[in-house]
Amino acid sequence: MKVTIHQPNYLPYPGLFHKLILSDVFVILDNVQFQFDITNRNKIISKDGSWERLTVPVKKNQTHKKIIDVEINNEISWSNNTFQKLYDNYSSSNFFNQYEDYFKKLYKKKWTLLYELNFETLKKMIEFLGIKIEILNESELDIKGESTERLINICETLNAKTYVSGIGGKNYLDEKLFKKKNIQLEYQNYQSMPYAQNHSEDFVPNLSAIDLLFNLGPESLDLIKNSRQQDIP
Repeated sequence: MKVTIHQPNYLPYPGLFHKLILSDVFVILDNVQFQFDITNRNKIISKDGSWERLTVPVKKNQTHKKIIDVEINNEISWSNNTFQKLYDNYSSSNFFNQYEDYFKKLYKKKWTLLYELNFETLKKMIEFLGIKIEILNESELDIKGESTERLINICETLNAKTYVSGIGGKNYLDEKLFKKKNIQLEYQNYQSMPYAQNHSEDFVPNLSAIDLLFNLGPESLDLIKNSRQQDIP
């Protein structure tokens, strides 16, 4: 069994879904400390061909909380504005109409917790892309430890033989600990492949995967698979 573990980012970029293709189980790291970053924001194309951020505002003093407990600041009118940005920037794209109703309903709902919004959109984007993978929440597994030890404990709890990591893991993972525990460490080697984007002649990489879906629709998964290169030993 191959496991990948990742925080529940907001509308993640295609590289996360590439990592899911390499894995059998996706453990959502919801029980770790929140950091104000892509957990509550991501990038989309803008009408001038550059990129802009979509941000879910959170209440003050949230950085000490676990991701699963972070509260959205609904005193700021963000949800209607978010859908309007999607409509303004993507309504003329090839496949926006296939996903419009879902996102319209998504942003009409009042979300209280950031994790609930992110979990819902993660599951739906996996479905839209047609990826088949088991999804588990780390908070359900009663995992202890920090950093590499925590990842190892998740793998051992699930009897996983391989942990699939992003290439950035080379900068912080304790590779010797994986070897000691007889868990194979497999690094993803993902490189964004260009595709035709709405409003942009020059490809803008590493946007949210909704940009890919709105532009390529059912061909999105094939492009993500073709981004797969020979794994780094």
